[in-house]
Amino acid sequence: FFLTMFARTTQLSVRNFRPFLQSAARYHDRVIDHYEKPRNVGSLDKSSKAVGTGIVGAPACGDVMKLQIKVKDDKIVDVAFKTFGCGSAIASSSLATEWIKGKSLDDAISIQDKEIAAHLCLPPIKKHCSMLAEDAIKAAIKDYKQKQTAA
Repeated sequence: FFLTMFARTTQLSVRNFRPFLQSAARYHDRVIDHYEKPRNVGSLDKSSKAVGTGIVGAPACGDVMKLQIKVKDDKIVDVAFKTFGCGSAIASSSLATEWIKGKSLDDAISIQDKEIAAHLCLPPIKKHCSMLAEDAIKAAIKDYKQKQTAA
């Protein structure tokens, strides 16, 4: 957070801090990649019957994650997220969107936080970030299914 704020206030890119992030915080290159170039950032039309929205948060650290899926024929055809949190939370969200796009709802809901954490090499203290991503996927699918039964 402080590095991001410093980068914004001094008009510098976060990329200038890559060596510091790698050594001081020990973030894996995959975390840095997803943090610097997050995939599928944005929003989908939440009023659409084809869109499910999951919003989850971690009170302990203040991270908030919104993940949206657009479904057609039981497949996730589009996905978007917005995350307000640390680099690990952003990376977990970004990776989760990559993994679920194109999958069936059953395949997407089976993705577990430990798989996300392992792929990003998250330390135990950041495990809650991958848990948020799993919870957001499940919440988005639940919201989508509720919209289908309400119609």
